Amino acid sequence: MSSHALVRDDVQSAPEPSPPQKVAGSAVVALVVDIIGIALMLYAVKLLRDYNDDNAAATVVAVILVLVSLYPLWPTIQGFAGASKRAGLLRDKQVVAARRVAARGREDAAIGMGYGAAVIIVGGVLWLAMTNSGAVADTFLRVDAWKQSFSELIQAFWINIWVAIVSFILVLIFGLLLAIMRMLPGRAGAPLRLIATVYCDVFRAIPAIVTVMLVAFGATLAFTFTQTWNLAWLGVVALTMTYSAYVAEVYRAGLASIHPSQGAAARSLGLSYGQTLRAVLVPQAVRRMVPPLMNDFISLQKDTALLSVAAIPEVLQVAKLWESKLYTLAPVTLAAVFFIIVTIPQARFVDYLINRDAAKRAGG
Repeated sequence: MSSHALVRDDVQSAPEPSPPQKVAGSAVVALVVDIIGIALMLYAVKLLRDYNDDNAAATVVAVILVLVSLYPLWPTIQGFAGASKRAGLLRDKQVVAARRVAARGREDAAIGMGYGAAVIIVGGVLWLAMTNSGAVADTFLRVDAWKQSFSELIQAFWINIWVAIVSFILVLIFGLLLAIMRMLPGRAGAPLRLIATVYCDVFRAIPAIVTVMLVAFGATLAFTFTQTWNLAWLGVVALTMTYSAYVAEVYRAGLASIHPSQGAAARSLGLSYGQTLRAVLVPQAVRRMVPPLMNDFISLQKDTALLSVAAIPEVLQVAKLWESKLYTLAPVTLAAVFFIIVTIPQARFVDYLINRDAAKRAGG
């Protein structure tokens, strides 16, 4: 029995189906956004060509950008076509077909708006870079400065890479020890719990740059055997001390997320506390800890630039020397590009791990 047969028409007449939502309004808004984006892009590429004295490369880039900026017009036109079809179908009393066409038309208009907004953002950034006779580009994006400083900067960036890797290996070890100390049970573990808690609180409170300065300048005075060390190793020590406090909390949160029955079951089978951690709790917690640990690794990589305050010849320190030599911040911008290149793939990998874990939890 259909739902329509439940109520007789002589008792209550069936309501008239409501018309589908209008499309023309969304299409008009999309068209306005697209036109603003195209106009802004045309003006920005004109500034780009003027800045580069109308050379061929700038012209090619300008043509490509303008052609790309025209793309949002296509879904917007499709939106207008959907509005026209909707009106025709409504005149023919084809409400269901009109709903489908209207929904598709609104989606096309929304796509036009989205891409048009993206063109506005890109055109705005380009306009900002080229405005004031290219002052922004001269300050941050001078290609000749990049060419001159590239070889030295890439060599210096290697220091940032190995310092980050070695530091994080040590952080993983030391942080796990701190987490275990903070989770020791009973009165016997109370002193170690207190020490681990104080350590984590203190080093999470001290800015990393302060720790770097204290270790890099103070260690050689307080511990004379470190005077023969490479300064970069003192940077490793400073970053390890700082990030171990953060990573210890990640470990602790991951271990605490395992249901207590897991540990209780292991202890009831005769496993010691250490065996329970090693064989039962840590393996289960690792999967949950990987994304936040990767985030900490990304942060640690960026904080290797703090070693410049200790005159360690990493990439930022070398970039600042080139900045003084060339009177432009372009080498510092190039150093930032190096960090972006190595960081973004890791950020996407973290997103992948998080999504994969979420899919497994959802049973996908």
